[in-house]
Order: sequence, then structure tokens, then C-alpha cells
Amino acid sequence: MSEIFPPRNPDYQRRVAMVIEYDGSQYYGWQIQKDGVASVQQTLTEAISKVANHPVSLFCAGRTDTGVHASRQVIHFDTDARRKDYGWTVGTNTHLPPTVSVQWAKEMNHDFHARFSALERRYRYVIYNNPIAPGLFRKHLTWHRWPLDAQAMHAAAQAMLGTHDFSTFRASNCQAASPVRTVKSISVQQTGRYIVIDITADGFLYHMVRNLAGALMEIGEGKQPENWISTLLAFQNRNQGAVTALANGLYFVDAIYDAKFEVPQTYLGPHFLMHLQE
Repeated sequence: MSEIFPPRNPDYQRRVAMVIEYDGSQYYGWQIQKDGVASVQQTLTEAISKVANHPVSLFCAGRTDTGVHASRQVIHFDTDARRKDYGWTVGTNTHLPPTVSVQWAKEMNHDFHARFSALERRYRYVIYNNPIAPGLFRKHLTWHRWPLDAQAMHAAAQAMLGTHDFSTFRASNCQAASPVRTVKSISVQQTGRYIVIDITADGFLYHMVRNLAGALMEIGEGKQPENWISTLLAFQNRNQGAVTALANGLYFVDAIYDAKFEVPQTYLGPHFLMHLQE
């Protein structure tokens, strides 16, 4: 028996926001690819379109690259379909693979935009610091075999705070019009064998967090002094930077909006670090 939907009303467009969680190791990034390879956007678009009973266009808070995960990616789309919030959540998840999940859905005012309304974005980079490689979660964290000094990494990272030209920390093929960004907060915490770099900014450049993680690991290992981040910022030259850290350990964990939008709050993630101070 086919699913029966309420009648559509093309004259009334609703805007629906969702928070999405996904395993980026299975996808070539968020954005739909021309060659048809698997992307998070394509997977979600197909699933939501089935529930809406018409094609939809998705917008996200922050596009993630190949192999990068998200525990709290915010998206929105417009639709003339009438569904309850719970119906959007459960219905969409019915059509999604196990690697992508809708955590909640909510009808929003039309002045909300997942990307342009976001005031800040937040990432976490997870390092498993142990001499022996893990047998689990290899695609969901970055393994570093040599001992790291998390306190030294945290102290060094504070140089990133504020507004800077982050040219040294963006990929050579980054297409952003300006390399200037404002970092609002940054910390490095250690919990057991996990070291977590947690950074919030008004926006991020291509590979910015991964390049920072690569530099901080060199400092943590004692290969570079704590003031090296300041030196790299002053260079404003990617060729002077550290090696780009793997995508495995990177998570998009939050997008921050004005309170007027009443975006529901959930844990930041990832799941295996839910005890981490938020």
C-alpha cells in the first residue's frame, strides 16, 4: 500500500530546518559531486524529497570535505508539503542509510538560513594518542603514536584567538575571497588517550582546522616551540605551515544562531566523547 500524504499547497512554502549527524568516511564530502560519487547532500536530498513528495534543495551551515564527520550539522529546505516535525525526522530516516541520521526537524520562519544566519561554527578534532594503533574507530579519529603534551598544545593554540590572516592555515587551493577569520574560542583537552582540539570561529577556511591540528601535534611532540603558531600566523604563507592532518578525526559539531530562531540544543558529539566538557 502506497503512503498517503496530505494535499500539497504550492502557494504556501514552509521552511524546515534539521540537525544531521553523519559518518563522513563513507562520502566525498557534503556537496553534490558532478561525477555522481556519494555525497551527504545527495543522499539527504533524495531521502527528504521522498518524504516531501517533490524535489528539494538543501542548504547547510558548513560544507565538510571528504572523510569529515558531523554530529550537529544544520540544514534547511523549502517545501509546500505539510508534515509534522516528528514526521520529517522519522520519515527521512526511513529512507537514509545507517551512515546518515536526522536528529530533529523543525519548521522555521523564512528569515532563517542554515548558512547565512549562522553566527559561528564549531569543530572538534579528535586524536587517539597511543603507541599502538587502535583496532576500532580508525576512520573516526586520528591516531598519533608519539606522546603529545596536551597542555603545551593548549597554550600554543591560544595564539589563534582573535581576528587574523590565516593564510598559513588554509589550503593552497582555497577559493575564499579573504583569508581573514575571527576565532572566538579554542581549547585542547585530554581525556584518557584522547586529545581533543575544540575551536569556534565566525567561519573557517579550506583545511584550516586540519592544518592547525598538524601544527599543534608538532608542538605537542616537542618538534616545535609553543610560540610556533604565532610565527606561522606571521608568515601568511601556506608553504611555511605544517603537514595537513588527516580528515578522520575532524567533526563539525555545532552552528550557533541568534536565540530568536530557537534552534534546539543537543549534545555536541561525537558519541564516544559525550562526557567531554561542552
